[in-house]
Amino acid sequence: MDILIVDDEALARQRLLRMVEKIEGFSVVAEADNAEEALVAITQHDPDIVLLDIRMPGRDGLSLAQDIAKLEDPPAVIFCTAFDQYALDAFGTNAVGYLLKPVKAEQLLLVLEKAQKLNKIQRVAAQKESKPKAGAQRTHITAKTRRGVELIPLDDVRYFLADHKYVTVYHRAGEHLLDETLKELEEEFGARFVRVHRNSLVSVKHIEALERNAQGQYQVRLADTELRPVISRRHVSDLKELLKMI
Repeated sequence: MDILIVDDEALARQRLLRMVEKIEGFSVVAEADNAEEALVAITQHDPDIVLLDIRMPGRDGLSLAQDIAKLEDPPAVIFCTAFDQYALDAFGTNAVGYLLKPVKAEQLLLVLEKAQKLNKIQRVAAQKESKPKAGAQRTHITAKTRRGVELIPLDDVRYFLADHKYVTVYHRAGEHLLDETLKELEEEFGARFVRVHRNSLVSVKHIEALERNAQGQYQVRLADTELRPVISRRHVSDLKELLKMI
């Protein structure tokens, strides 16, 4: 399980980092000292869990947690704070834990295990949601271009990439912006596209192999294109299992 630590105090981050390093099966993939850095880190590293302080300069942790909860496939949030008066508000953001500083190792272990169990439940629910809806028969998707509305055959699509409020479809003839969300596309075409990252869906039929890039990240090699979508660590094992069945 990959963890992001968000706290404006460097010593607090280092203390949590040392505790996490001693727990088997968990690793810290990034740190952030404010809400804006945290959102960027979530996009880049796709963590499973966020250890989040509440009182920070700028936007506080409660506000950040509300934004995290709105993400597609959001990570679990565990608050780590010196103040007990925010507990009720914290659980209103769907947080799975609320730890008071100084955080004790045994308490951290218990809440991390709890978060892991909840994530498994969430994944099962996501798999059910990703099944195609009854009656979904689209063979093309539509994209608005300078020339008007164009039809893109679904068989030509290699992958969809979300960037904030926009989704770009990469296909055999190029790329276009769509008016649909990644979640909507996954719900309709879940049998034909697989999520490899929080922000991307890849065409199953065009997957040729999994490769490692120069940075050691897994990426997908797709047929008839130089595009290499990056796979987040949390999706690598699921994708390997999928490829065994293709």
